[in-house]
Amino acid sequence: MSKSTILVVGAGYAGSVVARQAAMAGHLVEVWDQRLHIGGNAFDRYSEEGVLYHPYGPHLFHTNSDRIFGWLSQFTDWRPYEHRVLTRVSGQFVPFPINLTTLEMLYGRPFDEDAMRMFLMKSQIPIAAIRTSEDLLHSSIGPELTDLFYRGYTKKQWGLDLQDLKAGVAARIPLRFNRDDRYFEDKHQAMPVEGYHRLFERMLDHPNIHVDAGRSFCRGDEKAFDHLVYTGPVDAFYDFEFGRLPYRSLEFRHDFVPHSKTIFPVCTVNFPNDYAFTRITEIKHATGQKAFGSILTKEFPQSEGDPYYPIPNERNEELFQQYHSKTEMEARVTFVGRLAQYRYYNMDQVVGAALKAAERFE
Repeated sequence: MSKSTILVVGAGYAGSVVARQAAMAGHLVEVWDQRLHIGGNAFDRYSEEGVLYHPYGPHLFHTNSDRIFGWLSQFTDWRPYEHRVLTRVSGQFVPFPINLTTLEMLYGRPFDEDAMRMFLMKSQIPIAAIRTSEDLLHSSIGPELTDLFYRGYTKKQWGLDLQDLKAGVAARIPLRFNRDDRYFEDKHQAMPVEGYHRLFERMLDHPNIHVDAGRSFCRGDEKAFDHLVYTGPVDAFYDFEFGRLPYRSLEFRHDFVPHSKTIFPVCTVNFPNDYAFTRITEIKHATGQKAFGSILTKEFPQSEGDPYYPIPNERNEELFQQYHSKTEMEARVTFVGRLAQYRYYNMDQVVGAALKAAERFE
């Protein structure tokens, strides 16, 4: 592609990765974001008390891709961190994802791999065609564990029952037949040493990139550029021609607690069946910061507000495909990212999609 001017809408992972790759290829890139900062939802900052926290909820980097981890390593050193989660069920805090220790604590008897498999076989409901998250869970762990760990959490998080979500949502969480209590199993699990904001500052620090934070995009702005990279909601781009794509939003409440170390034994505690929030995260476990005090972040899912999570079910996928058919006809627009592609991406998946999208500018 000949050298050109490119407008990138959104300074999160998708937009910033494409901007960097295009700039390195010699293109002149403008990056606009309606927020007053870069980094999208991965943005972090220091509280008044000096504690580093994540205003938009915990962002814990993990990937099996050497390429993606290596590419991001240009802009940060890493602090190894393996995430652990407890879930409050039946009046106690047990490891999650479900493993041998989880069942031992719930049922008050020892389990090994064979005993766990036998227990689950007796609990499972055979389902020939797995279509929903409920199908997947009933066929793998049975109704009792499904209701204890997943049903209430799903209802709060998505505003839907398990039977109304694609199987892929529940499939994101593994089932362990050992005592591995890590939440992720990926090869690379780490946090940027100086935080995500510094990572994005370095990523966008290139003479061919100009960042304009606090600037909103309106249709027609792209006419002043050779190409547009759009990372916002795809339905908004087309003025909701086929209707609005459903998203879930979140409200975050951050509470500073004066304490010399940490409050919780792990970074995140899930509350699937109690309270209006889904989880509490103490990000200090992940950042490793030695500051006095800690910040506890509660997450309250809601239907209104900034779009965070595309809601994956068949009806919404059909609606997205109508918009996708229009994006396929856009020669001067590239759509990439969780909102533009209506995909429930992890951070590394967004980076991978952005690196792929950026190949057109090489």
